[in-house]
Amino acid sequence: MRWLAALALLAAPALAEGEPAGAFDYYILSLSWSPGYCALEGDARGDKQCDPGQAFSFTLHGLWPQFESGWPSYCRTAERDPSRRETRAMADIMGSAGLAWYQWKKHGRCSGLAPDAYFDTARRAYGQVRIPELLARLDRDLRLPAEVVEEAFIEANPGLAPPMITITCKAGRIQEARICLTRDLGFRPCGADAARDCRMPGALLEAVR
Repeated sequence: MRWLAALALLAAPALAEGEPAGAFDYYILSLSWSPGYCALEGDARGDKQCDPGQAFSFTLHGLWPQFESGWPSYCRTAERDPSRRETRAMADIMGSAGLAWYQWKKHGRCSGLAPDAYFDTARRAYGQVRIPELLARLDRDLRLPAEVVEEAFIEANPGLAPPMITITCKAGRIQEARICLTRDLGFRPCGADAARDCRMPGALLEAVR
């Protein structure tokens, strides 16, 4: 039975905390479907990004350093933490300064970059991915296979291919689009443990508010 336990350990994602900053292989750009987040969490928190008229579609959840298997988190770094001004400046694409701070603490420190450079890199990564126009201005609730959302991103972004993107679901809703990028922010295939495609035939995609 020992070999079964050893095999289970080898098959599990390699998670770590407190890794040295800058030790990673690639990035995941995580884009959150704001209406779904608001329905599940944001409304109850009184999150301003959920107010009518904000018109958030896919917001920047984070830019996550990854290993080919697993990912670092809460890394050790000599870099200072970001100022309130720096985290507030990310609210236009992340929805809140609080999320920007949390993403820095858990993921940004692992990049090996200073806060301003990390947030600049995250903004550039977000800006180079085109959100499909029909999704960006979705004016009614839809139920659709998650693969339709993936196909829309691939059509809107030349060079993006199925192994480079995964769509996740939560509580029956489209949750995130996760796009894998090189350290230079080029599209690349995701690691095997990062491919978590939602297989729901009718996931809910709420209208943009």
